[in-house]
Amino acid sequence: MTTIEHHDLHHDFPEMSEQIRSLKMKDRHFARLFDEYHELDREVRKIEEDVEPTSDEHLEQLKMRRVHLKDDLYTMLKQA
Repeated sequence: MTTIEHHDLHHDFPEMSEQIRSLKMKDRHFARLFDEYHELDREVRKIEEDVEPTSDEHLEQLKMRRVHLKDDLYTMLKQA
């Protein structure tokens, strides 16, 4: 059995935990992207764990969207 990696922002950027908390409370755009990112991550994990079947193409599209969201969120965190 393979272990599915979690891509939670607090896990990936532990040094930015305070900025993440602050932006989630102060910046509605960041909060919306943060929620969208984590919903997408949950969906990808369900597919990877074979809980929710889908096509490889759809899974790759979801992963690409997750990467783009993470990049946007990281850029916002660096500027905070």
